[in-house]
Amino acid sequence: MQQVHPRVLTSNPEPRSTTNPYITMLTAALRRTPGVEVVTFSPRAALFGRYDVVHLHWPETILGLGGRRSSARLARWVLTALLLARLTLTRTPVVRTVHNVEHPADAGPLQRLLLRWFDRLTTHRILLNDRTECPGPTTTIPHGHYRDWYTGPRSPVVPGRLQYVGLVRRYKGVEGLVEAFRSIVDDSLTLGIAGAASAPELAATVSALADGDPRVTLRFDFLSDDELVAAVTAAELVVLPYRFMHNSGTVLAALSLDRPVLVPDTAVNADLATEVGPGWIHTFTGDLTGPDIEAALSAARAPRAASPDLGAREWADAGHAHLAIYRLALSRAVSGVRT
Repeated sequence: MQQVHPRVLTSNPEPRSTTNPYITMLTAALRRTPGVEVVTFSPRAALFGRYDVVHLHWPETILGLGGRRSSARLARWVLTALLLARLTLTRTPVVRTVHNVEHPADAGPLQRLLLRWFDRLTTHRILLNDRTECPGPTTTIPHGHYRDWYTGPRSPVVPGRLQYVGLVRRYKGVEGLVEAFRSIVDDSLTLGIAGAASAPELAATVSALADGDPRVTLRFDFLSDDELVAAVTAAELVVLPYRFMHNSGTVLAALSLDRPVLVPDTAVNADLATEVGPGWIHTFTGDLTGPDIEAALSAARAPRAASPDLGAREWADAGHAHLAIYRLALSRAVSGVRT
């Protein structure tokens, strides 16, 4: 039987230097995979282009959530509705990678209606871990590592250095990290926080909490890849004090750079600890405390392997696994059976 060579429209535009590395690396992996053709998102491609399957990542990006101008938001909503109508009429199969388990909190009633429409059209979901619960057929394809992406110069490890990197958002608990760190009296420890803040008010809150402690350095700005490498590799321990964590590319970025992490005690992180080997994943329960940080740092100083085991997260494997799902979704659509 001849193999199907699907033409896939992805929900992301052509990757740029500021694109999420996961999207850039997955797009590249798919383009290296024989048997699949990738078409990145544009209004023209979505409404008038030829494609067999749609692959959604964050459908809210099509909606333009976070846009400032009302005219631009309205145009995005119209585009989304037209795309959804096309997909409905043509019965085009929709595959979705589940990055977040809930719709964005800032989505309004119309936006939620359109997002639910996407949900109804989705015929197969790709999970990044086995702990995600979703309706309908699913397949787990682990989030790929970043070893081939973060290749900039590494910093020498600074004894006692703790580091947070990534966007500073309310649910990521950076305020609690600063408070927990300041409760530690050890002057040999330092804390760096680096990443753009989601709101000026949040940056002001974190700054006020850190004020007066010279051990804390703040940088509320986007980091280039090389700056992220330098910050992470200088740390003895990367601390991600999220109030809620399900999938985290930042954890994998730190592990790809051979740095241990302190993260919430969740089933997903417990599975990851088993996967990568001892000494790399350290956890806390409830609200992060100073003793949590001190205990994790002490544990991170114990002997461990030179690098975590990320062998299950190769991008070539991810490319072939995605192609298999596209073919499955397309074959089921042709036969009239929902995947």
